[in-house]
Amino acid sequence: MNNTQKAYHALKKFYGYESFRVGQLDIINTILNKRDVFCLMPTGGGKSICYQIPAILFEGITLVISPLISLMKDQVDALRESGISGVYINSSLKNDEIKEILKDASLGMYKLIYIAPERLESNYFRNMILALNISHIAIDEAHCVSEWGHDFRKSYRYIKPFYEKL
Repeated sequence: MNNTQKAYHALKKFYGYESFRVGQLDIINTILNKRDVFCLMPTGGGKSICYQIPAILFEGITLVISPLISLMKDQVDALRESGISGVYINSSLKNDEIKEILKDASLGMYKLIYIAPERLESNYFRNMILALNISHIAIDEAHCVSEWGHDFRKSYRYIKPFYEKL
């Protein structure tokens, strides 16, 4: 099965859709070919599927950097309802819970891990994540970087050095 066929199979199996929206398949194939992509779509346009389907198809874990706890929770809840293993790590969790999640992730229990950009400020956390099999990184709601600016979320500056270490 080629990448396009695999993508359609995952779309049907996990999301129940027969076809992609305009632009989604091109974005997914670009990611599956291990090339960077910037996806700009309106709210409800299907951006999440564009990184979630490659996450399902890649061997390792997709790390999703997301700015809002509520968004992480909604995304993970929707993934789980679809039968996709996902988890979030944010300030609502205790250190023991985070260590357990990272241990489970090292055992291949998750396809997607959602984190806030501030997590990348911690050397300990970065080293733990670097020890995992990270297949790709998605920056969800990337418009927040330009809307809120670096004065509000300076931690977005940690993404590039982290990415380069991978």
